Amino acid sequence: MGAGIAQVTALAGYQVVLYDISEDVLHKALTGIQTAINQGVARGKTAAEAAETAKAAFTPTTSLAEAAQVDLVIEAAPEIIDLKRQIFAELESHAAPHTVFASNTSSLSIDVLAATTHRQDRFVGLHFFNPAYVMKLVEVIRGDFTSQATIEMALAYVAQLGKTAVLCKDTPAFIVNRVARPFYGEAFRLLGENAADHATIDKLLKSLGFRMGPFELIDLIGCDVNFAVTRSVYEAYFQEPKYRPHPIQQRMVESGRLGRKTGRGFYDYSE
Repeated sequence: MGAGIAQVTALAGYQVVLYDISEDVLHKALTGIQTAINQGVARGKTAAEAAETAKAAFTPTTSLAEAAQVDLVIEAAPEIIDLKRQIFAELESHAAPHTVFASNTSSLSIDVLAATTHRQDRFVGLHFFNPAYVMKLVEVIRGDFTSQATIEMALAYVAQLGKTAVLCKDTPAFIVNRVARPFYGEAFRLLGENAADHATIDKLLKSLGFRMGPFELIDLIGCDVNFAVTRSVYEAYFQEPKYRPHPIQQRMVESGRLGRKTGRGFYDYSE
């Protein structure tokens, strides 16, 4: 998600400081971004000149202090609230007073994340969808203390990317992930009850007009991410039964079958 957000941001004309925890991860991310931009040129989606400008817009770094020296920070770490709070606390000690902090969280509270900083008025949710360089929707989440100026800046940024913003309250899972819970949850229940196998369930859903079936989409997103979001929503709604995770989700994660990123999830991507 971080690479996808960085890609669309650079293509929109911004300078991008790309942070990750190691040089190897950064190199892999930049290589993937450049490949995706080149593919856009090959398909006629991106002008060659714009592509070269975008590829030159990146400053990679493994220093969080350097990453904080921007006007807008977008965090795209895993859906672990303590990890995200730790990142924002460190960013707070390095960032300029005017810098806006944003989280790409898909389910965690913006207010809870913002509480680790002294800039709750300059803290907002920017939830992109996977893959970020394709999906047009971005949820802009207003926390209880987010200022109108911050919201207007976030909306302008999303518009500059050529995407569609929808303004949300800071509620568990916001709009899309809350609405999407039955798409995943009912599919897991059908699978767990042996009503059909995962491929058949995917085919049935696609026959109704969905671009991807639930298990294909989980493999794309990452089984670990999907499980973390499901648990987060379940806890946020005080164990509301309709949001309950399924044991299959936990088994997939604990066995390392996380989807495309590990080469195997519900489907085999080793080829």
